[in-house]
Amino acid sequence: MLDLLVHNATLPDGRTGMSIAVQDGRITDVAPGLDAPAHDKLDADGLLLSPHFVDPHFHMDATLSYGLPRVNASGTLLEGIALWGELKPLLKAEALIERALAYCDWAVAKGLLAIRSHVDTSDPSLLAVDALLEVKKQVAPYLDLQLVAFPQDGVLRTPGGVENLTRALDKGVDVMGGIPHFERTMAEGAASVRMLCELAADRGLRVDMHCDESDDPLSRHIETLAFETQRLGLQGRVNGSHCTSMHSMDNYYVSKLLPLIAESGVSVVANPLINITLQGRHDSYPKRRGMTRVPELMAAGVNVAFGHDCVMDPWYGMGSGDMLEVAHMGLHVAQMTSQQGILQCFEAVTVNAAKVFGLANYGLEKGCDASFVLLQARDPVEAIRLRATRLKVYRLGRLVAETAPLQASLKLDGRPAGTAFMR
Repeated sequence: MLDLLVHNATLPDGRTGMSIAVQDGRITDVAPGLDAPAHDKLDADGLLLSPHFVDPHFHMDATLSYGLPRVNASGTLLEGIALWGELKPLLKAEALIERALAYCDWAVAKGLLAIRSHVDTSDPSLLAVDALLEVKKQVAPYLDLQLVAFPQDGVLRTPGGVENLTRALDKGVDVMGGIPHFERTMAEGAASVRMLCELAADRGLRVDMHCDESDDPLSRHIETLAFETQRLGLQGRVNGSHCTSMHSMDNYYVSKLLPLIAESGVSVVANPLINITLQGRHDSYPKRRGMTRVPELMAAGVNVAFGHDCVMDPWYGMGSGDMLEVAHMGLHVAQMTSQQGILQCFEAVTVNAAKVFGLANYGLEKGCDASFVLLQARDPVEAIRLRATRLKVYRLGRLVAETAPLQASLKLDGRPAGTAFMR
């Protein structure tokens, strides 16, 4: 007897009337019209069944800290970094853990079951590292939390920066991070990329660097990251996050850069909600959007994903853990409003993000983990348009969250009462 049988589901690739059989946390069959005894059966009623959402770029050590110790008055990236510097001495492990666990609950309710979080290693106490390692352990039954050793203040410009970062890795942090554009000079930034990639290669780690989160078209550390990836044989294990300077680069240089990134196997994560908020702050008009060249990167064969980056923290006072909101903003900022473009934005928060994360057994095929979301939508386009309700969220075949369908009862003068569904 099966543990779970989902039937009459629509899949993101357009297949309809599909059944998903689940046993021992794995998908054992995917076919139309399956019928077999099961402990639990779910009639999807033709709605969209998607693999769970993945956030490949987040800062969980800062999440839900909005207003502590003050609000970012200018809304700029640099004031956010300064504000985080003011907050760090005030952090308490218990409060940080409590906020992170609360956010993880939000995430699961939104069908977000895998998060890659950067954690600041600049403080010698490594308080945030220890706190998020504890969070990772606590949420493991229902959410994959991957941690990146992130030297927020610059690994070379911070006294003891390299030592702090390596101590964090020794404690069990999963991924090598960096922030080359925040080092004192371009040369120091390039040196940090080289050093950190070599350290990652020695340890067999993945790499995820904040890269060129700037409006400066001469901030070109993604070029160095791609080169070092090829030199060290790290293809498929490296990601460049933000890469917003590419929005301001001239087209000739980008025409050389895109093939280099594609050849290196480096993926790119854009963060639409934050890039559109923090970039272009020094512009009057015309004002740059700031997000990296998403459709051009995709067309060049680069794996591009979208991250949430921030929720209610020193950099961004909004957000709810909803990756469909991220995709919705992404397609607007990138002007990816064709049917194909919208589908690509849906993939940017599902399959593409899972590739960045390195998730094994992800998807809706036989042998994949039975971790998926039933959405109150008929297809990915409608899911993004409505930021669709997550009716059911399953983790390894177990129901971990559910939400009642969204509907409104209409009471209009002179007309019969009716019910409006968001379709």
